[in-house]
Amino acid sequence: MKRIMALAAMLPALAAAAAELPFKGDAAKAQGIVNQVCVACHAADGNSQVAVNPKLAGQIPEYLYKQLTNFKAAAGKKAERENPVMAGMVASLSTDDLRNLAAYFADQTAKPGTAKSKDLVALGQKIYRGGIAGKGVAACASCHGPNGAGMPAQYPRLSGQHAEYVEAQLKAFRSGERANDPNASMRGVAGKLSDREIQGVSDYIAGLR
Repeated sequence: MKRIMALAAMLPALAAAAAELPFKGDAAKAQGIVNQVCVACHAADGNSQVAVNPKLAGQIPEYLYKQLTNFKAAAGKKAERENPVMAGMVASLSTDDLRNLAAYFADQTAKPGTAKSKDLVALGQKIYRGGIAGKGVAACASCHGPNGAGMPAQYPRLSGQHAEYVEAQLKAFRSGERANDPNASMRGVAGKLSDREIQGVSDYIAGLR
């Protein structure tokens, strides 16, 4: 009986371990697609030089795969994340292609970014580290980590991301234009932030490392 009870107690842990299997993707097989499709906007190493295009280098592969999948319309339904440019890019790619791309960019080394405004960075740092209690906004660090590295399979890496891109995404979450966040978590946060608060967080994230 004791052995049965001990086994029963272990089942939740075993289930959790099974749910965290290593991400499967062949980075080498993605090279051709990167050179033909991705390089113009995101650079061959995923360190985009164009502020409106996100840096992909070092991003969590599960997150990258989810986003690539969300850009793709399927089974007669519109894409979960609507973007005409990305929709065209992923339209002809298979599930394996998307997995391979996610693995490829996750393997690249992310280059650090820089913040621009001293005042905005100070505001952004307070929000990122401590949230805004009066508005019920949790600290960004609670999900994305103190250094912005993210949490595998759950929350994306933010460290060094272009401030302009982060700002655009937070505003898209706030307006509901972007709605592919699980449990509306980002919509709930961004919906409580002012333009200046969004700018502050975005600038702080750009220089985070």
